[in-house]
Amino acid sequence: MSAPLSAAEQETLLHLARAALVAAAAQANPPPVAAASLTPALQARGTSFVTLTEAGRLRGCIGGLHAERALYADVQLHAAQAALNDPRFLPVTPAEVSSIAIEISVLTEPQPLAYADSAELPGKLRPHVDGVVLHQGQRRATFLPQVWERVESAEQFLDLLCDKLGLRPQAWRRAHLPVETYQVLSFAEAQPPQPPGPA
Repeated sequence: MSAPLSAAEQETLLHLARAALVAAAAQANPPPVAAASLTPALQARGTSFVTLTEAGRLRGCIGGLHAERALYADVQLHAAQAALNDPRFLPVTPAEVSSIAIEISVLTEPQPLAYADSAELPGKLRPHVDGVVLHQGQRRATFLPQVWERVESAEQFLDLLCDKLGLRPQAWRRAHLPVETYQVLSFAEAQPPQPPGPA
């Protein structure tokens, strides 16, 4: 994410994510995109997380940490994956699509976070600003900055992230685990589109 996206660019990405969600639920490919018609920011490499909610509850969330494709294509891919491939949920069905809301988080490139010891680590994190990646060997787990809204402290944030990584909740206190941080630009549909009423 080299520069903030304009409101129009955000709306374009939300439209593409919605089209990809509709197609994925129908077991189809997303509609083709005329990439040349998009702004340079949307054609540039970027990475995103796409979060689906239904009645305020999580319905799927998948993304990537490193830019591997054009941002618009990354959003399309992760919208479809969030609908079909989040192992915590059954695939989204066509009947659900109209009740699902979409949030997109466009990420900066994760950067290593230097810290001396576990006592220092919580104070190095910026609540509501930093997304955090925790590593152990070849495994990694991340929380978007939005997760700060559901925790009471940096220590709890780290405990839950260790649990997501498959470690004991306080493993970060006992081992100097590699940590990276990143920031996001997040934006969401005001409300999911509703099916038309009777004529």
